[in-house]
Amino acid sequence: MATTVKPSDKVRIGIIGCGGIATSKHLPALHKLSNIEMVAFCDLIRSRAESAAKNYGTPDAKVYENYKELLEDKTIDVVHVLTPNRSHSFISVDAMEAGKHVMCEKPMAINAEEAKKMVDAAKRTGKKLTIGYQNRQRNDSLFAKAEVEAGTLGEIYYARATALRRRAVPTWGVFLNEYEQGGGPLIDIGTHALDLTLFLMNNYDVDYVCGTSFEKLGHTLDAKHQGQVNYRGEFDTWNNETYDVEDSAVGFIKMKNGATIVLEASWALNSLDVDEAKTSLCGTKAGADMKDGLRINRVHHGRQCVEKPDLGAGGVAFYDGTEEKPADIEAEVFYNAVTKGTPLTVEPEQALVVTQLLEAIYESAKTGKTIYFD
Repeated sequence: MATTVKPSDKVRIGIIGCGGIATSKHLPALHKLSNIEMVAFCDLIRSRAESAAKNYGTPDAKVYENYKELLEDKTIDVVHVLTPNRSHSFISVDAMEAGKHVMCEKPMAINAEEAKKMVDAAKRTGKKLTIGYQNRQRNDSLFAKAEVEAGTLGEIYYARATALRRRAVPTWGVFLNEYEQGGGPLIDIGTHALDLTLFLMNNYDVDYVCGTSFEKLGHTLDAKHQGQVNYRGEFDTWNNETYDVEDSAVGFIKMKNGATIVLEASWALNSLDVDEAKTSLCGTKAGADMKDGLRINRVHHGRQCVEKPDLGAGGVAFYDGTEEKPADIEAEVFYNAVTKGTPLTVEPEQALVVTQLLEAIYESAKTGKTIYFD
């Protein structure tokens, strides 16, 4: 069993990578926890680390440009690895070897070999390792999981994992850099839809994979003239000559029990069927999808029917509470695991399978061959 921090102690945290995912997700979520303190911040761009330390750190929080110097601080209990995908593995492994528990942002690693190193390091060191798949903590995801576990859907034999944007290419950071990220929308947002689908099916035993990726629009479109709007709410452009990732991809995944998953991911696609981090499940007793909130479809009393649970914060009569954000729940679950030894929601072995599947889809797209798993 992985060693934990005493519940009575403040958990001392080091942040490695202080860019957009840190400031938009992890740091605000951590700031809400009472039993932690952020004592160290590291980024290759020092000003980012300084800004994060000022806004979220303890008064004496330290700032680094070299993550190895941060890891030398023996008082740090946990490290959040929030860097580009290529460095997830070696920073996480180094952190666990230095005696730190690790929360690593998705995807787990740039390829399956690097992800396996992370799993092995967690086992070798006894440190807790989890990956930032916060969509498992959404209300619709948790309700669907409860229905699956209750047997409502029966045997799930077909699923669609969807992460489709019509025009939303992330043009900041290194998202368009294949070397740093490992790919485009498949590894960026497709990974969320795939993780959620596998989690709900509770099926990680893969038979074979085939896939296709497309580089059609990213190399030809001009964001300004094609209606590209990024998440900063403004038009943004990219250099067509250096855009070196796919703009859409499709994967076909066959599990060893015969179940089949179709994964679709895009940043730019001429389609109105857009949805992100969603799944549709088809079982022998019922089906579920997230197209219009969570919907359960089945035959009841001899009639086809659709059930839509009320998943708002005010679900209990006469109570209008505030709904927790998935990122907040993710942080709370992880720090309960660190301090109390409670189970992780995202086990590293599960995240490894997600990375293996993403790599297989890319390999199949490149070679035109079906990729078989052992």
